[in-house]
Amino acid sequence: MSVEKSLLGKETQYPTQYQPEILFPIARAPSRVNYADVTGIRQGQDWWHVFELSWLNSNGLPQVAIGRLSLPATSPNLIESKSLKLYFNSLNFTRFDSTEQLIATVEADLSKAAEANVTLTLLNANDLAVSQPQGICLDQQVPSKLSEHPDANLLQFAADDSIIEQQFYSNLLRSNCPVTGQPDWGTVFIRYRGKKPCLDSLLAYIISYRQHNGFHEQCVEQMFADIWQNLQPEQLMVYAAYTRRGGLDINPCRVSDLAWLPTQPVRLARQ
Repeated sequence: MSVEKSLLGKETQYPTQYQPEILFPIARAPSRVNYADVTGIRQGQDWWHVFELSWLNSNGLPQVAIGRLSLPATSPNLIESKSLKLYFNSLNFTRFDSTEQLIATVEADLSKAAEANVTLTLLNANDLAVSQPQGICLDQQVPSKLSEHPDANLLQFAADDSIIEQQFYSNLLRSNCPVTGQPDWGTVFIRYRGKKPCLDSLLAYIISYRQHNGFHEQCVEQMFADIWQNLQPEQLMVYAAYTRRGGLDINPCRVSDLAWLPTQPVRLARQ
């Protein structure tokens, strides 16, 4: 089913009854056609934070929590975000005998849509701490060349041939929803081991996504593939912490080596 047939960009009634059929899977394969041979394109996780998570306990009293979803990059499908928002809204007036029953229900529904094992962790509404970004910030670099659309040719090596292991980040990531055109904002982290990249060119490449239409997960995979193919690092991680929209934030991460996969997502102030 094409994404044009989804609920994105359409006026929608918010369900008040449990409605798992509203979940809309999107196949990952079409956007990966050009990256089929890239090591790590299917290694990693998509972490989601669900802030509009509420249900009724066995006595009919409202409960609330923050949900953390983990969806593996190996899953055949990602889940379209508006359908996920509406799915969680459909739980608002549904009774569950225990949080274990709630978790089991959500995991079963999302795993069916993704065709892979999706996990849900419940966090207290006040327990999600804010992290500080780690690494070298690229945002004060001054690129000599800019592009209005992603251009892997922007990626260049530094003048010296030194081998480095470093994490870089930029708060200037912006891309657009491919259906509605709404802007998506985020911070991107690039952990890199290999021949030193030109930092100006790395920032220019990140900025080039500002008018690009792509889902969060697809943008991260394209970044990962372009850096991997053009700079040929020994090891690589690309992680994007996107800001919240519709009560959800999405944090896709791709790694060339699972040893570089974070144990859990970061949580930044803008999210």
